[in-house]
Amino acid sequence: MFHAASPPPHAQPDRTKHDDHDEHGKSNKPDKASQNRQSKQRDSFFDNAKYLAIVLVAVAHSWEPLKGDSRILQGAYMIVYAFHMPAFIIISGYFSRSFDARPDRLKRLVTGVAVPYILFETAYPLFKRVVDHAPDQDISLLDPWYLTWFLCALFIWRLTTPIWKLVRWPLPLALGVASLASLTPNIGDDLDLQRVLQFLPFFVLGLCLKPEHFRLVRRRSVRIAAVPVFAFALVFGWWAVPRMNAGWFYHRDAAQELAAPWWAGPVMQLALFGCSLLLTACFFAWVPGRRLWFTALGAGTLYGYLLHGFLIKGGEYRGWFDHTWLHRPLGQIFVSVLAAVAVTLLCTPPVQRVFRFAMEPKMAWAFKRDAAELAREREKSGTGGNGVREKVSVGA
Repeated sequence: MFHAASPPPHAQPDRTKHDDHDEHGKSNKPDKASQNRQSKQRDSFFDNAKYLAIVLVAVAHSWEPLKGDSRILQGAYMIVYAFHMPAFIIISGYFSRSFDARPDRLKRLVTGVAVPYILFETAYPLFKRVVDHAPDQDISLLDPWYLTWFLCALFIWRLTTPIWKLVRWPLPLALGVASLASLTPNIGDDLDLQRVLQFLPFFVLGLCLKPEHFRLVRRRSVRIAAVPVFAFALVFGWWAVPRMNAGWFYHRDAAQELAAPWWAGPVMQLALFGCSLLLTACFFAWVPGRRLWFTALGAGTLYGYLLHGFLIKGGEYRGWFDHTWLHRPLGQIFVSVLAAVAVTLLCTPPVQRVFRFAMEPKMAWAFKRDAAELAREREKSGTGGNGVREKVSVGA
C-alpha cells in the first residue's frame, strides 16, 4: 500500500489529508470545521482506489492457503497479483511528488514509515513464536517479514525521490535498474532489495503522473474497454497456471532463482511491467470518482494493510484453512468475503484510534526543534498580550 513537485489542485499532498503518508491512510484528528475543509480538498477517487486496492491485497492473501486446489483460483490469484500492489505503489509515488529533505517531511517519513516498520517487523515474528509455537523464529530488522517489505521499500523509494525528479528520463532509468536486479541473484534478502528494485518503476511512474493522466483512464471508453481486457486476463491466467511460475509476480527473486536463464529476467520484467500497467489502468478506470460509503476508509489503508496479516497468519498457524469445505467453491467465496469484511473493519476510525500509537506516533521528543519554527515562535511571543498563548499553541 502506494510524496511525490507541486501538488495538484484537487489533492493536497502536504498534510491536508492526502499527505506524505496518506497512500497508506494517515489521518490527523482535526476539528469538525477542519474535517469539512479536508473532505472538500480530498479527491474521492484516490481514497476509493486505495480502499479497493487494500481489499484486493487482503483477499489475495486469503487465497494463498486455498489456491492449490483450484486452477481457477490460481489463475485469478495471478491476475490480482499482477496489478494490486502496482496500483498501490503508483498511488504512493503520485503522492510522493512533493517530497524533499525538508525537516518536517523527514520527520513524517520516520514516524509514519520507519517506526511502523520497526514495530511490525518485531511484532510479526513474536506473533509467530506465540501462536505457532515457534520459539526459534528470528527477529531481524534487515529481513522484512511478510507484509513489512512495503514499508521498507517506501522508505527507500521516498528518500530517492529528489533523484528521480532530477534526472531527465526517470522511468526508463528505473526500468533499467529493475531489469538489472532481475538478473542479479547475489542481491540477497537484506531489506528485500529485490522487491524494492523490481517494483521501483511503478513508484517512479507515480512520480511522473499528473492529474490529467488519471482523468484519461477514467473516460467511459476506457471503462468499457477494461471489461474484455479483464476477461481475457482471467482466461490467460487460467491457461498460464501450469505453464508459468507464479513467483515472477512477487518480484522478490532473480531469474536464476526461478530456474530460468539470466536473460529471462529483463524480458519478464518489461513484459510484466506492461501487463501490470494495462491491468492497473483498467482497475483505475472502474474506480468510482464520487464519494461512497467506503471512501473515508481510504484514509485508513495502512491500518488494514499491516493488521490483516495477523488474521491471515493466525488462521494458517491455527489450521483454520485446513477445513475441507473451505477448499470448495462456496468455501473459497466465503473466505474471500470474510477477508474483505475484516480488512474493511481494520480501516475504520475506532481501529485507527487504538493503533495510532504504532502507525502515527507523535515522537516530538525524538527530534530537534526546527530553527525556522523556533524563530517564528520567538517572533510571535514578542507581538503583544497574546504572545504566550500563541507560543503554546504553536508548540503543541
